[in-house]
Amino acid sequence: MSNVLDVSRPLPQVARVWLNRPDVRNAFNDEVIAALTRTFADLAQDSDLRVVVLGAHGKAFCAGADLNWMKAMAGYSWEENRADAQALADMLWTLDQCPVPVVGRIQGDCYAGGMGLAAICDVLVAVDSATFCLSEARLGLLPATISPYVARAIGAQAARRYMVTAERFSAVQAHAMGFVHELVAPDALDARVDELVQLILANGPRASRACKQLVRDVCGVPITAELRADTARRIADVRASDEGREGLQSFLGKRPPGWLLP
Repeated sequence: MSNVLDVSRPLPQVARVWLNRPDVRNAFNDEVIAALTRTFADLAQDSDLRVVVLGAHGKAFCAGADLNWMKAMAGYSWEENRADAQALADMLWTLDQCPVPVVGRIQGDCYAGGMGLAAICDVLVAVDSATFCLSEARLGLLPATISPYVARAIGAQAARRYMVTAERFSAVQAHAMGFVHELVAPDALDARVDELVQLILANGPRASRACKQLVRDVCGVPITAELRADTARRIADVRASDEGREGLQSFLGKRPPGWLLP
């Protein structure tokens, strides 16, 4: 595994994307950013895909920015810094827009840019010994590009605290604020991730994608007549679809739905 990412397809419906720089605690650099952008852009076009698992090799999930990359940035002009930051912002957007559920697997330290990666996950599972940190202010910087995703995931009040203090917080604290959905012992991490993948695969393929988009579209917006009409239209569309009809008929007939049959 010589590449910065380790990408595999154990099933046609499942993709596993692993950060693969364990010697530097999976820190970001421009190569990692470009590889993640390309990989998720390609996955978004795959109609067979049902779920993505995002994880990392080694002891840390992601330690933030690579030190050598940071040294190079120290000599950048404003224009070069702007272009560099835009690439990171575009990468996060590409991951966030993945049309299928993303299950995050956090096995160790999750700092700075790693928090941005974790924040885009739809389901996040972490070992109970993992630690988290928005460390940018400690370096005189700020977590600008990851901030929309992190603030959405942990809430404004928690974001205010942990961005301005740059303190580490535990997996238990991350779970309490709703950032991490489940905590597990290290030896149970992979089994729980696999269980969650199977739960998603048991659902209607189009329904899973539509549910993810639904949350994007209804959260944080006023419940207007237009929104109510839109939600009614969506469920009518699904009920009248082949997948919706099959799901209901299989439930009433007490048989597995067609998407579960070989």
